[in-house]
Amino acid sequence: MMKRIFILIFLLLFECSGCAWFEIREEKSAQELASSGINEFKNSNYRKAIELFEKLRDWYPFSKYAILAELKIADAHYYLKEYEEAISAYGEFESLHPRNEAIPYIIYQIGLCYFEQLDTVDRDQTCAKKGLDAFNRLTGQFPDDTYAKKAGEYKKKCHDSLAGHEFYVGLFYYKNKHYKAAMQRFKTVLSKYPDVGIHQEALRYIAMCEASLTQEYLK
Repeated sequence: MMKRIFILIFLLLFECSGCAWFEIREEKSAQELASSGINEFKNSNYRKAIELFEKLRDWYPFSKYAILAELKIADAHYYLKEYEEAISAYGEFESLHPRNEAIPYIIYQIGLCYFEQLDTVDRDQTCAKKGLDAFNRLTGQFPDDTYAKKAGEYKKKCHDSLAGHEFYVGLFYYKNKHYKAAMQRFKTVLSKYPDVGIHQEALRYIAMCEASLTQEYLK
């Protein structure tokens, strides 16, 4: 009797929790995951696309679709404005596949990630510098590539931001009567960013700094 009761209890427990104990993961093929990921990406469901592409990358690392997954994960982060994650993913792709035909695009996207984070000229210009470095690397390594040609506009805007920052700091020093420091900033504008439209203003402030320094010397 006790034996029958034990067996009955066991069967009941198995029926209730058997699914959890013996659940078999229904895996999609690499092609199915790639197709689903692309569809989600096209519909701007980037978070779901990342989930599917990460499964594809992790479950089928040697599949012909794995490289596609790595690239689209980076793109999805970019469109989600998760720029640090995108930069990391693009950088990893370049490290793993340095000879891949998508490398010009990868470098271009890295530059765009930094460009999208540009701040006003009174703020830190790290993103402007890193963006310009990426675009310069692109035009240096692949001068005839379509993406290199697209980079020109962004390079100019990065230059403008960096020049504007130097000029802003120069004005700050000038207004606080630190004329030597101010003059150095204005000279940097002339030497590093001569074609950004503030050349004449920089020259004018250099002359004013020199006049003020002369006056201080004569006192």
